[in-house]
Amino acid sequence: MDTSQNQIALRVRDLRKSYGDVVAVDGLNLEVGEGECFGLLGPNGAGKTTTIEICEGLLEPDAGTVELLGHSWRGGGSELKQLLGMQLQETQFSDKLTVEETVRLFRSFYRTPLGVDETIALVQMEQKRTARVGQLSGGQKQRLAMAVALVGNPKFFFLDEPTTGLDPQARRQLWDLVDGFKASGRTVLLTTHYMEEAERLCNQVGIMDRGRIIALDTPRGLIASLGAEHVIDFAVVEGQREPDVQALRGLEGVRSAHARDGHVELQVEQLHAAVPAVLAELKGQGVALAELRTHSATLEDVFVSLTGRHLRDE
Repeated sequence: MDTSQNQIALRVRDLRKSYGDVVAVDGLNLEVGEGECFGLLGPNGAGKTTTIEICEGLLEPDAGTVELLGHSWRGGGSELKQLLGMQLQETQFSDKLTVEETVRLFRSFYRTPLGVDETIALVQMEQKRTARVGQLSGGQKQRLAMAVALVGNPKFFFLDEPTTGLDPQARRQLWDLVDGFKASGRTVLLTTHYMEEAERLCNQVGIMDRGRIIALDTPRGLIASLGAEHVIDFAVVEGQREPDVQALRGLEGVRSAHARDGHVELQVEQLHAAVPAVLAELKGQGVALAELRTHSATLEDVFVSLTGRHLRDE
């Protein structure tokens, strides 16, 4: 989504944060349009959570500015707290309170909250409303964290890996909630390790590495930037010679090739032409394959192309 056509809900300028010698956020710039779902992608340690926690007012930056819904934390923190919903990567609730009591407690902090029954129904925890937090599964605690983020009826949601621990059905239910947020003009800043989630939900995606945004576009735009529609992934038989990756890069239709952990990934234009060419080249090299897989290009392939690493790398 072109934020120039929308009011800017979040504007970050020259944001910096270090922990000793470790630079977590390194001069980051970011804009999120109102009514947009913006995804921050990157491996653990890329600086995503630090960035979100600064935007949420939980951390002080070393330098830079954050303007959120027309307010800053320095001048309008009290008002901002009424406008935001936050789901952190890890949220600690009192184990002895029930689900209903927890939602009711957090509801009391807001001037115009949603109803308790409505909030519990939105995250589909009606059957657990009288259960104590200490009795909930990890996925159920994630749903409760979402309920707490929702109950204040916020205009801007921060969701830091919100579907971790959820089963596929619950994950898709949360996606429907996010779609509802956007349809009502609310804004979402999301981090996730699930590429399907980012492609499904996000209007724009920023790929983050070492504290910086290294690519920014719509999901389709980022995937198109590869110049390759498909990926071939193969591994050789254990004990066999390693393939000549440079020779594979030279094949017609192969845009790039990366070797990693015993696997080789090739980004290719036309799968039906590339697979026979790759197999013929490997046969000529005397390389025997243990496995070969193909898939359509994804956001993870974009990240590998840019950094040589995978989004789930530590």
